[in-house]
Amino acid sequence: MLDPSHPLSAGRTASARLVRAYQGVRQEVAPVWFMRQAGRSLPEYRELRVGTRMLDACLDPALASEITLQPVRRHGVDAGIFFSDIVIPLRLAGVDVDIVPGKGPVLGSPVRTADDVARLTETDPASLDASAFAPIVEAVALTIAELGETPLIGFAGAPFTLAAYLVEGGPSKDHIRARTLMHADPAAWAKLMAWTADVTGAFLRAQILAGASAAQLFDSWAGALSLGDYTEHVAPASTRALSHVRDLTYDVPVDDGMSETRNVPIVHFGVGTGELLKAMHEVGADVVGIDYRIPLDEASRRLGHVVPLQGNIDPAMLDAPWPVLEAHVADVLARGADAPAHVVNLGHGVPPETDPAVLTRLVEFIHSR
Repeated sequence: MLDPSHPLSAGRTASARLVRAYQGVRQEVAPVWFMRQAGRSLPEYRELRVGTRMLDACLDPALASEITLQPVRRHGVDAGIFFSDIVIPLRLAGVDVDIVPGKGPVLGSPVRTADDVARLTETDPASLDASAFAPIVEAVALTIAELGETPLIGFAGAPFTLAAYLVEGGPSKDHIRARTLMHADPAAWAKLMAWTADVTGAFLRAQILAGASAAQLFDSWAGALSLGDYTEHVAPASTRALSHVRDLTYDVPVDDGMSETRNVPIVHFGVGTGELLKAMHEVGADVVGIDYRIPLDEASRRLGHVVPLQGNIDPAMLDAPWPVLEAHVADVLARGADAPAHVVNLGHGVPPETDPAVLTRLVEFIHSR
C-alpha cells in the first residue's frame, strides 16, 4: 500500500484523466503526453544542459526535476514523464556505462560470456537500496511538489533492452549478439535477464514510492524478437521486473463511505512489437503502448478489445503541414475509440528537430475534440 501522502493516496492525482484512462475509464477529453517530451526539442532544455553530461543531469535532482517540468509548463500535457535514462540503474549498480552524444549508451566492457554474466551479477540488485536511489527519490519529490494535480509517470527499461545494451556494448541494428547468447547459453541468458529485471524493477519501484502516479516499461528493442523467443526467453523477466511494482496499491473513496483499492497503472511499450502485443500485455501491464506501425483499432482487435491503449501519432507527421498532421491525429483519435480507453501519445519519441510550437498546438487540438 502506498504511503498516505502519495499523490494517488492523498487524492491529488487519483482522478486525473490520465490515471483514470490508464485504468480503463474513457475520458470526455483524451489525455495526451509525448514520449521524449522533455529534451532536445526544447530550447530551454538545451540551454540548461550546456556543460552537463546526460547521466550527470539525470542524477542531479534539481536539474532532472526542472527538465521534467519544462514540457508540462510549455505544452499543457496531462502528465510529466520523469527525466532520466534507462541505463541509470545500471550506472548505480556499478556498470561502466555512459551516453555518447549522437550514439547512445556505450558500455566499457560488454557482457558476452557466462563468465561476464557471473561477474556482472556479483552485484546483488538488493544492494540498490534507498541510499543508492537517493538522487531519484529527491528529484521525484521536487517534481511532484510542483506538478500538483498533474500526475508524474515513472519509467524504466525492460530487461531485454537493458540486456541487449549490455551484450552488444552499445546500440545495435539487429541485436545479433544478444539473440545469439539467448540461444547459445540459455542458462547465462536467464541469469542476465533475472539480474536486469531486478535492477530495473527496483529503479521503477523507487520512482513510484517517491510519488510517481503511473509506470511505463520501455522495451525499445523487443521488436527484434520473434514471438516464440519473446515468450520463452524475455517475457518471464519482464513479468519479474513488473512484480516490483505490481503490488503497489492505494485506496480511493467511493459511494456510501466505502473505499476501492486500485493498483498503480502500468504501461508497457515497445518499438516494432505489433506481433508481440498480447504477450507484452500478459507480463503484467494494464495498458499497452502502440508504435506508429500498426493502427490503434487493429491493435485493439489483437488485444481482444479489452485493453486501454496509448499512442500512436507518427513522429514523422510532426513536421508535415498542419492540415496533414491534423487529419492524421483525427484518424488516430477515431481508431483509438475502439479501445476501452485511449491516452494519446506518439508512436515513438519526439524527434529533436521538432518545433515545440507544433506540440503545443497539437495538445490544444486534442483537448478541444
